[in-house]
Amino acid sequence: MSETKTALIISAHAADFVWRCGGAIALHTELGYRVTVACLSFGERGESARLWKEGKSLQQVKAIRRGEAEKAAEALGVHELVCFDKGDYPLQLDRSDKDELVDLIRKVQPKFMMSHSQYDPYNTDHMYMSQVALECRMIAQAWGHNPGEKVLGAPQLYLFEPHQTEQMGWKPDTFLDITPVWEKKKTAMECNEGQIHLWDYYTRVAQQRANHFKRNSGGMAGGRDCRYAEGFQSVFPRTVDEL
Repeated sequence: MSETKTALIISAHAADFVWRCGGAIALHTELGYRVTVACLSFGERGESARLWKEGKSLQQVKAIRRGEAEKAAEALGVHELVCFDKGDYPLQLDRSDKDELVDLIRKVQPKFMMSHSQYDPYNTDHMYMSQVALECRMIAQAWGHNPGEKVLGAPQLYLFEPHQTEQMGWKPDTFLDITPVWEKKKTAMECNEGQIHLWDYYTRVAQQRANHFKRNSGGMAGGRDCRYAEGFQSVFPRTVDEL
């Protein structure tokens, strides 16, 4: 009996996983992966301007953002959405918070992980989340952390595309064709009514990355067609049996 493949997405705010790797989530769920998404906050303070302008309270904003995240996760086929509710702007975790994330990583035992770019001066929550993801991955591998538990192997950590790409030092080395699942990602994006201004933006990003996918898969010399794609930067060397 084959072992179930799993993946873990670590998202600073409630909608980040949708914009930045919703296609990867939907594609891998169709491939039989059980994809878990960890949302460390709802983005209630810094990424919900429209809701605040409508006069919503903090609890109302959080409830709305949670609902949007749940609908988006369902549209993408997410196995489990874990909402940590740690607050945002700034996002700050203490050791017990990090231990919660380590527990989740060990529970999921992901074949690969995804999180934010390592530098983001426009949103320090994002680069903080990348640092925390690396730290918790390290702790989850430590035999001396809660001895007796199954330790983590060495899953790749992919960094998904930041919003102001040119300013972040983010350099993609992996392009994923998400054309077959684009409608699922589009549906998930449209669940986030608090950030309508990003729907078209991330559609254009996916189209641009599709062009990069085609250029790097053979271009005019026989590369396959691609209409929508996502780009990722791998942190660790990849070991493969074929390219």
